[in-house]
Amino acid sequence: MGVNIQTIKEIRFYLKKELEELYPLHEINAMSAIILKDVLQSPHLHNLALSETPIQKKHVQSITRICRELKKGRPLQYILGYTEFYNCTIRVDQNTLIPRPETEELVDLIIKENRGFTGTVMDAGTGSGCIAIALAINLSGTKVTGFDISEGAIKKAKENASLNHAEVTFLVADIFDPAPFLLKNSGAGLLNNPGLIVSNPPYVRSSEKKLMAENVLGHEPQGALFVPDSDPLIYYRALVKLASAILVPPGKIYFEINEAMGKPICELLTTSGYISVEIIKDLNNKERIIKGIINE
Repeated sequence: MGVNIQTIKEIRFYLKKELEELYPLHEINAMSAIILKDVLQSPHLHNLALSETPIQKKHVQSITRICRELKKGRPLQYILGYTEFYNCTIRVDQNTLIPRPETEELVDLIIKENRGFTGTVMDAGTGSGCIAIALAINLSGTKVTGFDISEGAIKKAKENASLNHAEVTFLVADIFDPAPFLLKNSGAGLLNNPGLIVSNPPYVRSSEKKLMAENVLGHEPQGALFVPDSDPLIYYRALVKLASAILVPPGKIYFEINEAMGKPICELLTTSGYISVEIIKDLNNKERIIKGIINE
């Protein structure tokens, strides 16, 4: 069935009508802006100001195709193949989580608190590489290494580093079995006395699946999202153990966390020898970041 769309304004109306039963209006508006910018290759403000601008048939076809995919529940970022993260273009696929605004807040905090830092940064569970790349670009003089158990994720992370002209070393490794990896790759930078460790590990409890949108559950890698209810700190314990072995005092550690897990993670860091442990709330007033300093 053909779609009779002539202008940018009509595109917005079409997307609203097609998607209003699936997404809230603010999400539709945000997606519409991204779709128009991507397909028309024109700035958002241009599309707003010149809403009566005629559009070509090939652009209408591209937009209707994207809309069909959205109606199937597929995330827009996977449809387009990329997303924007802290002024970086990050390519994503089924091997990588889609970066969230809360993770941008984590990156922003690290950058603001560590200006002038020129040591080594380690990003554990790097996924698409978005954190490592943003830190490498914005903390000049640092040496950044990211690792992940997923070979597919590391392949995408390397692609993203090249795309954004970022100097980052990416390696395949298992946080639960780090010793062979550390010995094997000790010359690759990971053991080069990291002074800052960051991680956004899986932290959504299995029982919380029912609270999540279907486009997340049906498309994003489950292993990068969920932890068992019986052991929700499984990744944090492994990360703290690794950090305690290689982090150079007074090195810093930063984690993104489940909003319900702030207190037990605080206790984990404190009992592991970290000081100045602090929980930071995100823009939605949820406990989302925890940081600490390894005691000398």
